[in-house]
Amino acid sequence: MSAPTEKLLSIRDLSVAFGKGAREVLAVDRVSFDIGKGETVALVGESGSGKSVTALSVMKLLPYPAARHPAGSVLFKGRELLTMPEDEIRHLRGNDITIIFQEPMTSLNPLHTIEKQIREILLIHQGLAGEKARARIVGLLGQVGIPDPEGRLGSYPHQLSGGQPTSRPPRSTSPCRRKFSSCSRTRKCGSACLCCSSPTTSASCASSPTACA
Repeated sequence: MSAPTEKLLSIRDLSVAFGKGAREVLAVDRVSFDIGKGETVALVGESGSGKSVTALSVMKLLPYPAARHPAGSVLFKGRELLTMPEDEIRHLRGNDITIIFQEPMTSLNPLHTIEKQIREILLIHQGLAGEKARARIVGLLGQVGIPDPEGRLGSYPHQLSGGQPTSRPPRSTSPCRRKFSSCSRTRKCGSACLCCSSPTTSASCASSPTACA
């Protein structure tokens, strides 16, 4: 008989509300589930059912105080996240818990190159800089299927298209490759918990498994 899986994340009766008073809307109503170490758990539901709001609650990325939790608990390795001070949970984000957002163009800064945006995360969370950081970035881009990863370092988000990087925005950009670049930012620290908000949206059927493998 196999040993029980160690609980990594435990959510109990989680509720999320937006607004105040008579205009308050309950977006998530008493959701409960556990995720063990090494497990994958999928929340399935129609658009607007609260899947992304639940994922964002884990990392406390909702627009507080416009959002609030009328009830519930989110335990990560036995520590309560909903009442954790901001400076403590900020340390967990990116190191222990990371997230792949649904829309890559809202998580990638259009004014900075792909290399700069991933390098910043490596410096903050792992202390990597210089050639070590550059080599790590090339490796990450390669892992998620970006062709010619070293040549893409100087590209901006809008230049991740089916063709080679250009000095002008291409006529047809590929959301798939922007998504993969966004995914590479979440792979850099080997976090224990990865929250995904529609991680394969904008990615092709053939390459979606590569992005999240």
